[in-house]
Amino acid sequence: MGTTLITERDGALALLTLNRPDKLNALNAELLAELDAAFEALARDATVACDFLYASEKAKLGQPEVNLGIIPGFGGTQRLARRVGIGRARELCYTGDVIGADEALRIGLVNAVVPHGELTAKVKDVATKIASKGRLAIAQCKRVVFSGEDVPLDVANALETQAFAMLFGTDDRREGMKAFLEKRKADFKGR
Repeated sequence: MGTTLITERDGALALLTLNRPDKLNALNAELLAELDAAFEALARDATVACDFLYASEKAKLGQPEVNLGIIPGFGGTQRLARRVGIGRARELCYTGDVIGADEALRIGLVNAVVPHGELTAKVKDVATKIASKGRLAIAQCKRVVFSGEDVPLDVANALETQAFAMLFGTDDRREGMKAFLEKRKADFKGR
């Protein structure tokens, strides 16, 4: 990789760290290219997932592109609206305002705000917890949640029922239920 993005791997955990502190980690062509390459590689890796946003108490977040005469790109307007709602997304995109971590938490932009020095540990703890679960179940849960987001409820419920039925016949389901009854940690194999 280049110099503006640091990628660390630890089993199922991939940690991407923007490395432009002198520019407040603002995006530029080099960082965008590195992010694109990293996301492409991670998208092909079934052992990694990126679903949560955690922020340091020092974080500042926003969509300041209108201050440059452009709009947020790379799905920024669409993803933001899906995350925080259309009203708040419009406000942030139209004003170019930058908000602090606590406000980002309040509006649902981030899942949690943690002390600056504890951010990496928090991310690793959550990722490790998820990685300890049955990977087939996590994959299906992700698929159903993402696929069901933009379809009618009856269609989303049908997707869920289909995934549930498929998982019920797996070795992982048998192991998970057996481990629960035996009061021990499950040893999932992804089958």
